[in-house]
Amino acid sequence: MSVVAAAIEQKLRAALSPSRLDIVDESAQHAGHFHAGQESAHRAGGETHFRLTIVSARFEGLNRVVRQRMVYELLADEMAQGVHALAMTTTAPSELAAAGA
Repeated sequence: MSVVAAAIEQKLRAALSPSRLDIVDESAQHAGHFHAGQESAHRAGGETHFRLTIVSARFEGLNRVVRQRMVYELLADEMAQGVHALAMTTTAPSELAAAGA
């Protein structure tokens, strides 16, 4: 696991006590992509684009926007230091139960 992914995992586990946490570095898929004000959103070694799947009781009763804001606040340092994008699926355990998962 990369240094950034390990930091993301540690912060999310400490704050959200997830029953499921998947972190996927998708940076290689973004090689050669350019964004305004940047030479490239990709850097050698990756660690710029992540996909997160989080199941946490802390998300119960919260809408998707509030959940994602929680995650962004927890990972503010990582976002400021080169993580360009987070794709997230944030789910409460009761939603899994209701869906039969």
